[in-house]
Parts: sequence; C-alpha cells; structure tokens
Amino acid sequence: MDGYITSGNGRSEFTEKKSVFIGSIRCVTTEAEAKAFIAEVSSEFSDATHNVFCYILREGNVIRFSDDGEPGGTAGKPALEVLTREGVRDTCLVVTRYFGGIKLGAGGLVRAYAASAKKTLDAAGKCRMMPFLTAEALMGYSDWAPAEDLLKRLPCKVDGVEYGTDVSVRLLLPAEALGRVKDALADLTAGRALFEVTGEVLRGVKEG
Repeated sequence: MDGYITSGNGRSEFTEKKSVFIGSIRCVTTEAEAKAFIAEVSSEFSDATHNVFCYILREGNVIRFSDDGEPGGTAGKPALEVLTREGVRDTCLVVTRYFGGIKLGAGGLVRAYAASAKKTLDAAGKCRMMPFLTAEALMGYSDWAPAEDLLKRLPCKVDGVEYGTDVSVRLLLPAEALGRVKDALADLTAGRALFEVTGEVLRGVKEG
C-alpha cells in the first residue's frame, strides 16, 4: 500500500480588478465524491459568474477540469496545473468567480485562477496519507491499566477498546514499530497478551 499526498479541506478568497475569486478544496477518493463537492459549491454560489473545477484521483488515474464558460485553457487547466505541481492527489478544487466588470484578458485569467488554486491549497494544507498496520491486542483486565499507560509512550495509536471477558485493544502503528510494540506488550504482561496484525490502512498525517 503506497503513501501519497492529498489536500486538506479549506477555502480562500481574493479580489483581482474587482472580480472576486473564491477557492474551495476538499479531499475526495472517488469521482462521485468529486462531482458531489462540485455540485455543493456550485449550489452555494449559484449566482456566481463561473464555478470552475478540477480534480485528480488516484483510482483509475482520473484527471478532469472545466473552464465553466471562461475562455478555453484560462481557468480549469491552470488551476489543475497547480495541483499537479504541488503533487496532490485525491483532491477536488472549485474556483468561483464573481465578475467585477473589468476584463482580465487571457493571461490575467490564467494568473488569477492559478493564484486562487495556490492560495486555497496553502490555506487547506497538505496531508500525507501513510500506510499503517492495524493490530489487535487481547489481554486481561489486570494487565490493561499498565498496558494503557505503556501504549501512550509507544509509537502506536489506540483506535478503539472493547470490554468483554477480556479487553480487546485495536491499534494503529507503522510497520517499523511492530516488533517494538509487540515485544513491549509481551514483556509487560509476561506473555499473557495476545497480539495479532489484522490488516493495513491509509491514514493522514498533516504536513508542515
């Protein structure tokens, strides 16, 4: 399972020669999610002159953009090029424009839409999606209190606890920490804790 960089969720706004540009960005994983986000923003700003969009998806390597009535190549494409240059995937961006009465020209539009894309991505921030192992540790109640304290000091995250006949603890941890976490629990409980790797998931780690 490979890691990758995606965007956070956010919004920015700036004015260029009386035209207002509002950028909205969201992390999406499917084309259906991207289209739903575009529809949501377009509905929110239904009175805008343009709602330009672009998105990049890992699944199927899908790349789409629209100028939404702006001259061809002056809006969606320069916004998309910012996302590409920044290396983000599973990201959908919508740039809303309220025309202020002063034409920007082709070059001005390209610069304005690219600037909006960059400002919006900077505002939302980036998130590195990293592979983590999922694991389950099963132990008695007498072992759980000291184990809970130990896990706080280890490179792992408690993702859930179920209390039944025994205590079942769900963990997230990087692959390189597997041996350390497993051995530490075994030492603490004198081998009583049962430890099993159950799978692998991608989780976001904020960049910067």
